[in-house]
Amino acid sequence: MKDELGAFVPHVDCVVQGARTGPLAGLSFAAKDLFAVAGYRTGGGNPDWERTHPPARRHAWAVQALLDAGATLVGKTITDEISLGLLGRNQFYGTPVNPSAPGRVPGGSSSGSASAVAGGLVDTALGTDSGGSVRTPASFCGLYGLRPTHGRISVEGMDTQSPSFDTCGWFARDAETFVKVGEVLLQAPASEIRPAKLLLATDCFDIAVPQVRSALAPVLEKVSGSFVQTGEVELGEGDLPAWWENQRKLQAGEFGRTFRPWVERCVPRFSIEVGRSITMASLISDEELVGPKAFREKARARLEGLLGQDAVLCLPTTPILPPGREESFTQMTTAVGRIIELTCIAGLTGLPQINLPLASHDGIPVGVSLIGWRGSDEVLLGLARALAE
Repeated sequence: MKDELGAFVPHVDCVVQGARTGPLAGLSFAAKDLFAVAGYRTGGGNPDWERTHPPARRHAWAVQALLDAGATLVGKTITDEISLGLLGRNQFYGTPVNPSAPGRVPGGSSSGSASAVAGGLVDTALGTDSGGSVRTPASFCGLYGLRPTHGRISVEGMDTQSPSFDTCGWFARDAETFVKVGEVLLQAPASEIRPAKLLLATDCFDIAVPQVRSALAPVLEKVSGSFVQTGEVELGEGDLPAWWENQRKLQAGEFGRTFRPWVERCVPRFSIEVGRSITMASLISDEELVGPKAFREKARARLEGLLGQDAVLCLPTTPILPPGREESFTQMTTAVGRIIELTCIAGLTGLPQINLPLASHDGIPVGVSLIGWRGSDEVLLGLARALAE
């Protein structure tokens, strides 16, 4: 397979044949280089991580599940360095092409997986999502993508960074493939249940740039038509920034503890942005996390109270368009901050969120998201199928 997109880890050539029969027979897939593949080292987007970790003895749970269902693994895809990124850049292996907007970044940290799917190199691909790493590239590359309910899909054999945020997700270009893969990973069929109410998160739409809001306006009419009721809600009750401030603190506190022993033992090479993030995260004390943990409980109660068991929240997946590949370091840093303003919501609450590739601005993909109640992953799959018709 020729990889003109720069989506695959260039020095890893792994192909694993799937079962001869199964619901995914005949499909190909890729795995983000955070998933274990037996006999290969998990690189994590950093050559020193790869060098200092042994080859995997067995496949990650999600990889094995897709193989058992008949899909064939054709390679490992590039990730932002040790999964700490939302734009898709990697100073060691390069930035994969965004086939849907070639002059712009693909989004990260599941950048290579999204690029490979959007460019037609594979039918589906595994990604991970802690702070937005499936949802962001799905939006930027015009793909279906799901961050599942936290804990719903096993992360066994997947390198994690922030355990209370880490999830295993996936991408597809079309709704039917997306649903079929989801039924395997969720181990349940897509649901025909249709929630009664759609809640439009007005403060989430308000912080989006005009191009995103205008692109989503006609889509909202279509989405609203699938619900008996449509209402509006101010999710943050006047303080939406507090959601992302607390989410960032909690996630950083966890990945600082995850990577600190390895950093101190191996003194690895890092890009400037990752090195800065690791350094700052390592300084966060347990006492500093008390307030954010309390805020998370209030946020969960707030959103679960709004959704109950019969409503979904609608919002832009990201508040901005994908930045240009050549934008400055300062512009890229600002873009990451803007993205987290909305991806923090499902991350902080642990609820499932699906990106629907239903809009565009001048040919650039713009994603709209639905957040469901805890455990409503199959309902979101069913909505994706219905809204694609």
